[in-house]
Amino acid sequence: MALQCGIVGLPNVGKSTLFNCLSSAKAQAANFPFCTIEPNVGVISVPDERLGQLAELVHPGRIVPATVEIVDIAGLVKGASKGEGLGNQFLGNIRQTHAIIHVLRCFDDDNVSHVDGSVNPLRDKETIDTELQIKDLETVENRLRKVEKLAQVGGDKKAKVEYGILMAYKEVLEKGQSARTVHFESKEEQQAANDLFLLTAKPVLYVCNVDEESATTGNKYVEQVRQAVAAENAEVLVIAAKTEADIAELETYEERQLFLQDIGLEESGCNRLVKAAFRLLSLRTFITAGEMEVKAWTFREGWKAPQCAGVIHTDFERGFIRAEVIKFDDYMQYGSEAAVRDAGKIHIEGKEYEVQDGDIMHFRFNV
Repeated sequence: MALQCGIVGLPNVGKSTLFNCLSSAKAQAANFPFCTIEPNVGVISVPDERLGQLAELVHPGRIVPATVEIVDIAGLVKGASKGEGLGNQFLGNIRQTHAIIHVLRCFDDDNVSHVDGSVNPLRDKETIDTELQIKDLETVENRLRKVEKLAQVGGDKKAKVEYGILMAYKEVLEKGQSARTVHFESKEEQQAANDLFLLTAKPVLYVCNVDEESATTGNKYVEQVRQAVAAENAEVLVIAAKTEADIAELETYEERQLFLQDIGLEESGCNRLVKAAFRLLSLRTFITAGEMEVKAWTFREGWKAPQCAGVIHTDFERGFIRAEVIKFDDYMQYGSEAAVRDAGKIHIEGKEYEVQDGDIMHFRFNV
């Protein structure tokens, strides 16, 4: 399951700097708008200490972590929904992502220009929200023209469901609210809503880009953002992107940890961001462990054993018989699969088993 997050924000808020320290791909970073012309895509490993701990016991040929794709998109400006700046092109790129990382400038620096002339993260947020909402309203109205007659005259059941969803979205978007504030009960409605790929229906993570001095405590701008998004039930991360870029340049893990300790952080902002992006979509990992590899596999919270088996291969799901499950703590306590088996700690689970984060799985199947 490939998770893809799009980084959005106004020009010069630190999007590409953040992307650079997240990814080995190096996006151009400069002090002028529209520096990023083509969307940069980086594949980033999801930090998971459990994989290294298992590898010390199993001695595999390789370790394969879960990954997140981060898409760095050029800065949006007021009027982007109507094609201002490089708007339409990049709004199309956002549409393909699963979640949005919204970067807000929360630092003062006279040497870094602001497209609107002053630092005001709430105004910046409103600008981006408005442009995405306008684009979504355009999408909804265009789709309404196509399904309205089918829903009202043709008796098409699917069209009726879609019409109801579109009208619900239209109502909130016209009020200047995001599509994610609308919730649907039935699976049929949820699927129809997902098929619209609305920009403001995507879950959002707000990243406050601060100066190094504010990396641990935040500042007045961060507090403004937290208050503004409190009703959205959205996570707010505080990251000093420029400092993170300096950390990413260090050669060894030990050097990076010393740097973090010096500024009062236990974990890098990049690691926290990737983990938060994973949580944003209720994603979890199960693990397979053997001599060939220790590997993390991504699944959605609430999935049952056959669905998770299908993440490895569709034949595993189609011919699912049972799953052998070892809890991570049991594996660490006993030190090997054989020892866990001897202790009677391997759980045999059927089709209704709801897989838990960190489960070490072995699937039995027959096709």
